[in-house]
Amino acid sequence: MRILVTNDDGWDAPGLAALKTLAGQLGEVFVLAPKDPHSYAGHRVTTDCPLILAETGAQEFTLTGTPADCVRVAVSTLFPDVDWVLSGINRGGNLGADIFTSGTVAAVREAALLGRPGIAVSQYIRKGVALDWGRSVELALPVVAQLIAEGCPAKGYWNMNLPHLDVSENDARESAAVIRCDPDNEPLDVRFRQEGDRFHYAGSYPARRRTAGRDVEHCFGGSITVSCLQLR
Repeated sequence: MRILVTNDDGWDAPGLAALKTLAGQLGEVFVLAPKDPHSYAGHRVTTDCPLILAETGAQEFTLTGTPADCVRVAVSTLFPDVDWVLSGINRGGNLGADIFTSGTVAAVREAALLGRPGIAVSQYIRKGVALDWGRSVELALPVVAQLIAEGCPAKGYWNMNLPHLDVSENDARESAAVIRCDPDNEPLDVRFRQEGDRFHYAGSYPARRRTAGRDVEHCFGGSITVSCLQLR
C-alpha cells in the first residue's frame, strides 16, 4: 500500500514526523508537505504563481503551497499511484466547525475530490499538559489501520481527533475509547478585544459550546473521535 503523507503545520513539524512513523507501519510512505505552516488555510489552492518543489529525503519533498496544493501536485504528478492520503498529525484539534478552516482536513477533502481515500488526524491540546507525540502515534495507529481496512464511501473521507491524555492525572491508559460521531455544528467562540482599530481574538477553544453526542464533547471528554465526512 502506498501512502501519501502531508500536513498544514509545515514539513518540519513534529506531528508530521509522528504521522510518517505511523504510516511506515502500514505501507510505503511518500511525503509532500508545505514548506511553511498553513494552519487555518482551509481549502485554498494556488493557481496564480509557480509552486516550488524541494527534495528533503528519499521520497520526501516540500512544496511552496497549501496542504490542498500538496495533494493536487502529488496525486496528479509526483506520486500518482498512492492509494491513501494521510494528513496531520495536526497540533491542535480539528473538531466541529474547525473542519471548514482546517488545512489538515482540506488535504483529505482534496484527496476525495481526486478519487483517493484519506484520513485527517489531529491532536487536541490541553493547555499546560505535556504532549508526547509517540503516544499520539500509539493511540492513532490501530484506528487508522481499521479505517484503511474499511475504506471510504464514495467521495468520502475520515476526520479523526485524538484526546490529550495526561499521565500526571493517572490517565496512562494505552488506548482510549473510539467513538464515531458527527461533527458539532456549534460555532467557535466569537469574542474579540478591541484596542483602537485593532481586534484581538479573545475566544477560548476549550470553552467552546458543544452538543451532546458530537465530536467536541467526546474528544474533550477523553475519547478518540472519528467522523465520516462526504462531499456534497
